[in-house]
Amino acid sequence: MGTYAMTGGATGIGAAIRKHLENAGHRLIVVDLKDADINADLSSEAGRAEALNGIKSQAGEGLDGFIACAGVSGSVPVKPLIPSVNYFGAVELVEGLRELLAARRGSVVLISSNSAPMDTRADYVDTLLAGDEAAARTVAEDTDGHALYSGSKQALARWMRRNTQAYAAEGIRLNAVAPGYTRTPMTEAVAKDPAYADAIQQFLDSIPLKRAGEPEDMAKAVSYLLSDDASFVCGSVLFVDGGHDAMLRPDSF
Repeated sequence: MGTYAMTGGATGIGAAIRKHLENAGHRLIVVDLKDADINADLSSEAGRAEALNGIKSQAGEGLDGFIACAGVSGSVPVKPLIPSVNYFGAVELVEGLRELLAARRGSVVLISSNSAPMDTRADYVDTLLAGDEAAARTVAEDTDGHALYSGSKQALARWMRRNTQAYAAEGIRLNAVAPGYTRTPMTEAVAKDPAYADAIQQFLDSIPLKRAGEPEDMAKAVSYLLSDDASFVCGSVLFVDGGHDAMLRPDSF
């Protein structure tokens, strides 16, 4: 059985991934804000350093995989948290764990979103990809939260694609999962809000498979990408969204 590290394993999709891997007999090192193996705030450089040091101290000689699942939604009140957690909190940990992953020819799965292909502020995405966190946080102050969210997930998928070849040369497979609407405590709270209930129901009705995704749907996809069954899958973004992306972008793939 393998040793895996992950961020954001407390609730929702992250909790389902954690349970799925633990039930398969794997050892998990979980980073989260609280109640985790390593309590760290990934919105800050200090918190990321704390997370990396904690993982390295517990991982031993290497990691079989890493899942970057920690994230915040577009409705978070402090908007600069969106680029800091969703993009820099993921990318900096992958980069910091590269040596441990190479030691075991491990796999990385990033949690993107099926909103990633949406049109968003190109300058914001470019700032993320350039690694300029201060500038990205400044842009975030006067940008719609949903555009910040989709932009952060687009940048994450593009970073993965850009770095696939270099990491593959060290035996590390990079891939991403792009969830669609998923039933979690966070999305359920929004769905029960009278201001959003009708819009959410219309959105759910538009999903080709006519249901919301469940955290377990995402966990199974992540587990597949981490496994030897996906040993030739590298640099891919797997949409797990009930057919929504195909419906909205039928000529793009």
